[in-house]
Amino acid sequence: MKPSKPLPYADCWSNVEEYVESLLEFATTSDTFQILCGGVHILDFFTTEPGLFSAAVPQEWQSYLLQCDSTRLLDLLMRDDLDALRDPQPPESFLAYIKDIRRFSLAREFSTNTDKLPKLTRQVSVGMNPKKMHEVRSFASYVDGLASRIAAEYPGESSSITHFVDFGSGQNYLGRALASAPYNKQIVAVEGRQHNILGAKELDMLAGITEKPKVIRNKKLFLQQLDSMTPEDQLDQKALNRASKPVKVVDGFEADLSARDTSQFVYTPEEGKGFIQYVEGRLESGDLSDVVSQLEESPLPAAADPRGDLHLMAISIHSCGNLSHHGIRSLVLNPRVRAVAIVGCCYNLMTERLGPPTYKHPYMRPSLQALNGRVIRESARRDPHGFPMSERLGTYNNNSSEKGEGSGIRLNITARMMACQAPQNWTEAESEGFFTRHFFRAVLQKIFLDRGVITKVYHDQSSSPPSTTNPPSSSPPAETPFNTSTNPVIIGSLSKKCYRSFAAYVRGAVAKITAASEYHAENRELIRARMEGITDAEIAAYEAAYAPRRREISAVWTLMAFSAVVVEALVVTDRWLFLRQHEDLVDSCWAEPVFDYRESPRNLVVAGIKRPDR
Repeated sequence: MKPSKPLPYADCWSNVEEYVESLLEFATTSDTFQILCGGVHILDFFTTEPGLFSAAVPQEWQSYLLQCDSTRLLDLLMRDDLDALRDPQPPESFLAYIKDIRRFSLAREFSTNTDKLPKLTRQVSVGMNPKKMHEVRSFASYVDGLASRIAAEYPGESSSITHFVDFGSGQNYLGRALASAPYNKQIVAVEGRQHNILGAKELDMLAGITEKPKVIRNKKLFLQQLDSMTPEDQLDQKALNRASKPVKVVDGFEADLSARDTSQFVYTPEEGKGFIQYVEGRLESGDLSDVVSQLEESPLPAAADPRGDLHLMAISIHSCGNLSHHGIRSLVLNPRVRAVAIVGCCYNLMTERLGPPTYKHPYMRPSLQALNGRVIRESARRDPHGFPMSERLGTYNNNSSEKGEGSGIRLNITARMMACQAPQNWTEAESEGFFTRHFFRAVLQKIFLDRGVITKVYHDQSSSPPSTTNPPSSSPPAETPFNTSTNPVIIGSLSKKCYRSFAAYVRGAVAKITAASEYHAENRELIRARMEGITDAEIAAYEAAYAPRRREISAVWTLMAFSAVVVEALVVTDRWLFLRQHEDLVDSCWAEPVFDYRESPRNLVVAGIKRPDR
């Protein structure tokens, strides 16, 4: 059933419009929220003095946070009854901020009893971990129920869903479940990586959805090859295997099956059973014209209903970044698409439609290009496919008389990356682990700065150090974490042994980023030259200098992750608003939880149904 509220907002709001307007106002007027969600980055924790903690956290909160251990802080932020707290009492302004974040967060409770959902057979669930099994079982049932509801509420052949298009199908776990009993749906799996399609087809064979052709060994050909072999080769098992390689017969021709290729899998449509068709290619927008044309040209009888019409539903579990935008846009761009149900993830991979922040966003850092990263095209900074999707967020400004360059809700890479966190699921052991990693990384950034590997980046030229040749008439403002940062350096994952000590971490990180790479060789050599000769004693001195401030990092990181649940609310609300603004095409749209947050924290689906006459 369609949820009672189009967005799962808290009950303190009387209607969706009140929630949306209040959410946008909070996001653009709360200094603390803007600082914690886009204004600071963990890399620059120790690159300015007195440090990021002093600058980012309101002064009246600081002493309380420093004496509150990590587990207690998590409970306070997300679980405790704030009207029945024991001493010591947090500052009133801190409690008010916690209440704000909670009331602007979208509800994530998943009410479906998964025990009553259809079970996945052992063959269909091959390759799935428990998280993936939960997602596939839950979403397959959700999609099936949505299609049934559309057929019931919008009578007529023009509304019944004939095919389900999976955006970024990967190993096609969802499509395989939907194509199997009891659902037996027609699936179009769109995937850009050929090796994923091959792996998915092999899993289809294990699930009984596809057949592997009978292997025929050509005895006559084998004997001919055997006669041509030397006596030594006749005794070599590898040579014999090559001579007797399997073949299949296609239209009278023999095809070698020794190489892995997708042509060896045969999909046979059967009445009343599901079917899967793969389309290889990257979706650069929501336009499905190419997918539709391939379906229309398909000779398979399952490709259309009796009238020859295609009625598609775009679906996806955790389509990354802009791919979620493409799935949602497909509803308004393609006449054949009747509905969408998209669960997004990886918000850090979304691009930015409105470009870098302006002076009207005083705390937001620009999304900086990493020193050792791939060069980003300047056009990607104003990508029409990026965030925000809706005109409501794209033109929002508290002062309605001021529009233009500074208008709109912006989320930089830091805010979007933090929205991928799941602080409600953090355990004490996990928290300790990534707090250690963040501490090591922040101190290493300070070492990089001191040794000239990186430099300071000034977001506003007026905050740059004065020139010695042409001094300004007045002194520039003091450096702060809000007008100054440092060049990012990509390190990525390191082995567990690198986290046994700070010295091991520094050595392991430098070794990785100076290893042979296909790009940024000049920066690789710079890092190697600047870090060459650093001693264990120097590394230990840095660790000893900043170890007393480790608690500052854990407190700020926790506050950033907690605050970023509102960033996710902004992303989901924006996607819903995009569908709602096309009310001439879209009959109804909503967002709701479809997974258990403990199993899969990116659990909000954005769904929409097209008007039957459009």
